[in-house]
Amino acid sequence: MPYFETTTDNTRLHYVDYGPSTGRTILFINSAYFGTEMWERQMLPLATDGYRCVGLDRRGHGRSDDVWGGFDLDTLAGDIAALVDHLDLTGITLVGHSIGTAEAVRYLTRHGSEGRVDRIALVAGMTPGPARSADHPEGVDPALLQAGGDAFRRDRMAFFDDSLEGFFALQFPENQLSPGYARYMVDKCAAATARAGNAIFDILVTMNVAPEMTKIAVPALVIHGTDDASAPIDLTGRRSAALIPDAAFKVYEHGGHGLMTTHADQLTADLREFMTA
Repeated sequence: MPYFETTTDNTRLHYVDYGPSTGRTILFINSAYFGTEMWERQMLPLATDGYRCVGLDRRGHGRSDDVWGGFDLDTLAGDIAALVDHLDLTGITLVGHSIGTAEAVRYLTRHGSEGRVDRIALVAGMTPGPARSADHPEGVDPALLQAGGDAFRRDRMAFFDDSLEGFFALQFPENQLSPGYARYMVDKCAAATARAGNAIFDILVTMNVAPEMTKIAVPALVIHGTDDASAPIDLTGRRSAALIPDAAFKVYEHGGHGLMTTHADQLTADLREFMTA
């Protein structure tokens, strides 16, 4: 299996590298709790189409090392940069989901001058940050976000089970999953370590990358669902599209947070179109 070690703290990180080693590259940044398997319905068809599809297991997630430190946006963005350097990737379309969108934005903020990224797509993003702040008075009370973190710490298996319906917006018949696949997704979330899950949850309480988003200078695509219970569209997707200069914005009807699964074909087609525009 492909691994590399970070230069900052020698954390061993796992990645996947599908498709040809030349041509257009898509680098997928995962949601909290998931490893690279969350993108299987995008990575496999796009790799078959001839795109190079690379995915990174965040520290403490998937098959990467379980470590105590490094769960801040700067270090996580540095892990992305380390992978990009390790594989010497260029011409990248950077695709982030949920908290992964903040890591993607921070990567551009700290490493974008290297010119390796051609485009960025934010899918069901938590950006610019759901919490109430001075420049976002309509946001969620940070105490409510902290309460969610407390529930996660008490019983993260119950947290995943209770979140399943809302995550995929299963109240809509077209979003139904097989019981086996639903269990598979919960099990994959549970594979993230307790330390990693708690640390990533804590980022949300104060996260605000709004000032960084106004400086994004590459073509951007924002994709969000109308019924995203984890990242309500008015607090995240619409704000992201408004903050990024000239961003394209696509709204998925009845889409929840798990767009990569319930709207897999639509998302794959939109990413393909975005990369060839």
